[in-house]
Amino acid sequence: MTVGVLALQGDFAEHISILRSMRIRIVEVRTPLDLEAVDRLIIPGGESTVISGLLQSSGLWQKICTRVRKKTLPIFGTCAGLILLAKHVTGKNAPQTLQLLDVTVDRNAYGSQIQSFDRKIRLKGASKSLDVAFIRAPKITEIGKGVEVLATSGGNPVLVRQGQLLGATFHSEVTGTPEIHKLFLDAV
Repeated sequence: MTVGVLALQGDFAEHISILRSMRIRIVEVRTPLDLEAVDRLIIPGGESTVISGLLQSSGLWQKICTRVRKKTLPIFGTCAGLILLAKHVTGKNAPQTLQLLDVTVDRNAYGSQIQSFDRKIRLKGASKSLDVAFIRAPKITEIGKGVEVLATSGGNPVLVRQGQLLGATFHSEVTGTPEIHKLFLDAV
């Protein structure tokens, strides 16, 4: 299995570090040709409006949508990655999204960079808590049919799955927590 990490902007290096620790083959995805070489894709956190524009200008936008619709590209989106996967985004300066995951997210719902925080969450059915970081995080405000909530925090969904798509409002890669990546590689 080869996992691609979208490496246009954002915290892609942290995802790569987690995957390397798991001994997973990695491709840094910057072009449509790079995307052809991967079995799965991680869209990292970063600046969602910038990543949206870079996906379009690089030619990756349509290629990603085509592969997801053909069910040949599982995707894990964290923070900005979740925003880009979402069907609907609210909040100031909402970017154009891929509209693949049937959720509505409120961009930067927890506040600015200075209001970022770490929290422990527990995956559905898990016995131990995981440390994750909420950095200018979005909040999932609506969930569509067929979307499964895998973890909550403060009563809000923070990790969801719909078919081959996994979306997190937080960053587990920043705290070095590999469990969410394992979930993506094993269960999606």
